[in-house]
Formats: sequence, structure tokens, C-alpha cells
Amino acid sequence: MSAFTWRISDLLFENHLLRERIAALESGERFTRMQEEHCQEISFLDRLVKSLKSKLAEAHAETVNVRKKWIQTCDDVRHECDLELKRMQTQVRRAEKAAEEARQQRDEAKQAMREAFAESYRLRTELDAEKEKNQALAAQLHRDYTNSSKPSSMSPNHKTIHNGREKTGKKPGGQKGHPHHGRTKQTATCKVNISPYHAFLNPILFRPTGKVITKQMISAQLTVIVTEYSTPEYLDLLTGHTIHAHFPQGVVDDVNYDASVKALAYLLNNECNVSVNKTQSFLREISGGKLDLSAGMICNLARQFSQKTTAERQEIFDKHLNAPILHADFSFARKMGKQTAVIITATNDSVLYQAREKKGHEGVAGSPLEKFNNILVSDHEAALICHGSRRQECMSHIRRHDQSSIELEPNLTWSLSLLEWIKKSIHHWKGYIPDDPSWPRKSEQLISELRQILRKAREEYEYEPPSEYFQDGYNLYKRMEEDFDSYVLFLRDPSVPPTNNLAERHARRYKRKAHQVMSFRGEMGDAYYCDGLTIIESLKARDVNLFEGIQERFAIPFPKQI
Repeated sequence: MSAFTWRISDLLFENHLLRERIAALESGERFTRMQEEHCQEISFLDRLVKSLKSKLAEAHAETVNVRKKWIQTCDDVRHECDLELKRMQTQVRRAEKAAEEARQQRDEAKQAMREAFAESYRLRTELDAEKEKNQALAAQLHRDYTNSSKPSSMSPNHKTIHNGREKTGKKPGGQKGHPHHGRTKQTATCKVNISPYHAFLNPILFRPTGKVITKQMISAQLTVIVTEYSTPEYLDLLTGHTIHAHFPQGVVDDVNYDASVKALAYLLNNECNVSVNKTQSFLREISGGKLDLSAGMICNLARQFSQKTTAERQEIFDKHLNAPILHADFSFARKMGKQTAVIITATNDSVLYQAREKKGHEGVAGSPLEKFNNILVSDHEAALICHGSRRQECMSHIRRHDQSSIELEPNLTWSLSLLEWIKKSIHHWKGYIPDDPSWPRKSEQLISELRQILRKAREEYEYEPPSEYFQDGYNLYKRMEEDFDSYVLFLRDPSVPPTNNLAERHARRYKRKAHQVMSFRGEMGDAYYCDGLTIIESLKARDVNLFEGIQERFAIPFPKQI
């Protein structure tokens, strides 16, 4: 069947349905049924409306009830919020009060901490200061010959002082090939011949070699030679006075002592530092009671020797004034319970001691240094450094200050470098060979090395400032930096010694006497001793027989003005 046929069938069926509906409407049955259905539907809708109205009323009532409850709930919540707010405000006020109290406590705690920190800082500062002070005091207690001018003899328990010479590896004593240096034989005053044993006379067994072996036994004794002068006495009938011939010069008292006795007693007391009483008893005992000098005479020898050597000391003064290189130093003693000083100037062949009441510029006044205008070798004494046209600082003093810095400033390295530099420089100076072109080059290298050491010192002291109680190392660095040429003159001029040991060795002679007498007890005691020490040390420097030299000077007549 075709599509068209199907379409015709559908239309015919719809047409049938429409005719039946029209017939139903025309007969009224359909309308009745529709009316009944409509009535039923209206009834259903009325019931539905009534039900909905009832539900709406219930919903409205419920809404009103809910609104009331919600309002009540909101009021309750608001009330609870108000209560909670009040409670929170109370808590906030309490918290703020607690916070304020906490802030006050915090501020008080901070202030207490600040005060505690300040007190702690003060205590730490005081502790550090006390540590530094104790360290400085301990260093002063441990001053010895290595880090101060104190001689090794003043440290009875010091460690072994090692020989500074280079080791050769040879055994000590005489070496093979060296000439024998035996004891000096003297002219025999008594000869004793020892006969050979009888067995040696047998020509079959023994034959003489022609050599005679001699050995000496030397004895010593003090011989007192007494020369007695006598002359007859006459009475002058015109005047009634007694007269006699003149005795030789120096023969004044009944018993007189010549220059040899005076020289012996003087050297025992002033050179050997034997006390007056022991000098008196020693001479009496060694001479069998014949030399019984009084204590007053022994004490007076220093004054006599000073008076008789005035001109010679003036010659030494003039010589030092014009010396090309002069060494100078101060030393101390006590006189009549007060401290006194002595200024010492020295050359290779002469020494001049001058007693002074004080050191410093007052001590320099009247000494050769006052008008000296050549090279001066000394330590960094304020009164000495302003004299001389050029100066050389004593490297021994520098080494002592540097050693002290090494001990008290262990964190610094420049002082160790300086100590090594001093050793190398002095060794270089001792090895000087004239006309050696390498010597000045090496000297300039050492000078440049010293500049680097001082730059390192500046950096280290800027990073770590010196202690309040120990500034020797810092002061040494500043002096070397400000007056650099005075520390390297010996490297540029090999005739200049690097140390002031010449004057310091002579200063020890004065200190030994000062320790022996403890305190000079006369107004001129130290001056007389210095005058005599000038001649004694000058004679020793010129390698002159000391006893003969002193005896010769005691034989000089007193000056006419005395």
C-alpha cells in the first residue's frame, strides 16, 4: 500500500471521529457528561482551594509562630550576644589591664636587664682590667735579663744562658793543629835539681836524650818594704825653734804609705768591691800585721785619687765631646737614703762616669752630651734622644721591649717578626766585609722588611687596641714609626754599632758597687767613686796594667790649689 493510500485512510478515520463527536454534542449527551465532569472538576478544585486555604492559614499561623519564635530567638541571641559582648568587653578590659601590667613588667624587666647588663659589662670591664693589671704586675715580677735591662746576675734562678756562637760540631777544648797555650812560666827565684833514679844510670838499659824537663811551683806572698828616713834636729839659738833637713816629698807623718799600698787598698775597695773593714783586715792579715791601715785612710783614698786625676778626666771629657761615635746611658744608686744617678759616656778606649742628683736634662747638663754633635748610640731616654746630629737606638733595648710584648700580647704577630728581624740584622752587621757590594743591597732589603713589619703592627693595633696597663709594645711601634732612621742607622753605616752594650756594661760596674754599699753615706761619695771608676775602666779599655796605672796616679803630687 502506497503512502497516499495511508494518508487517505488517516483522513477518513479522523473524519469519522469528528462526526461521532459532533453527533454526541448535538444529542446533548456529551455536553451533559462534560458538564458533570466540569462540576466534578469545580468541586475538586473547590475542595483543593479549601484545602490550600486551610494549609495557607496553617502556614500563615505557622509563619507567625515561627516569626514570633524567630523574634524571640533573635532577642535571646541578641541578649546572649549582649551578655557575651559584656563578658568579652570585661575580658578585654582585664586582658588590656593584664597586658598593661605585662608591659610594665616587661619594661621593668628590660630596665632590670639593662641594669644587669650594664652591671655585667662593668664587672666584665673591671675583671678584664684586673686581669690586664694582674698580667702587667705578673710581667713586672717576672722581669729578667731577657725582657728588661735587669742583669742576669740579679736573677739567681735563671735558666741556662746559651752560647750565642754558631755550633761547629767539634768537641770542646783544643783542636788538632792549634798551638798549645799553657800557663806562662816565670823567672825562677829558686832552682831544685832532682837526681835521676839509680837504675836510669845503667847505659845498657837507658840513654839520655839531652832534654831537661822543667816544671814550676809558683808561690805568692806580700813583702812589706819599710824605708826609714832620719835626720838630726837642731835648735835655732836666735828664734828658739827646732829645725831639721827636709824629708822627701810625701814623707810627712811618722808612718807614711806610698803609692803601692794606696793602690792596693784602693783597688780592693773600689775595683773588687771589698768593704772598708774587710780591706783593712785583709791587708793586716796578709802582711802579718804590718799593714794596719785605718778605716778613715781607706775611705779617704777615693778623694785623693779624684783630686790627682782631675786633668786626666778633663782630657777624657774633651775626647768624648769630639768623638765620632759616643755611647751614653744612665744608671741609679742611693746616696744618704735618697736616689741618685750617674751618666755614663763611653768610647772604645775610654769611659767617663759623672755623678748626678737626678737623671734627665739636669743629669745631661755639664756632660759631653750637652754639646755633642756627632753620632750618639743610646736607649730611648728622653734626655738623650735630643742630643747628637744622628742617633742609633740600642737594639738590645728594642729586643727586651719586644720580648715583653710577645709575652703580654700573644695575639699579635708583628712582635715575633720584629724579634726575628733584629737577629738577622745584627748578624748581617757582624758579617760586614769592606768593599762588598752585596752588603748595602742586603741592608736595604732589611730596611724594607722593617717597614713592612711596622705596617703590620699598625694594622694589628687598629684591629686590637693596646691594653691600658701594658702599652710597651704599642709605644715601641710608634717610636719606630716616627723616628725610623734612628733604628736602621747601623745598616746604612757599618761603623755604627747596633747596640749600646758598651755603655751598659760599664753601667753594671757602677751598679755592683751600689749594691755592695747599698747607699753612699757621704756628700761626695758617689762623685769620688765615679771619678775613680772613670780612670779604672779607661785603663782596662786600653789594656793597661791596672795596679801599675793606679799606683802611678797615686804618685802624682796634689795640685797646688788643693
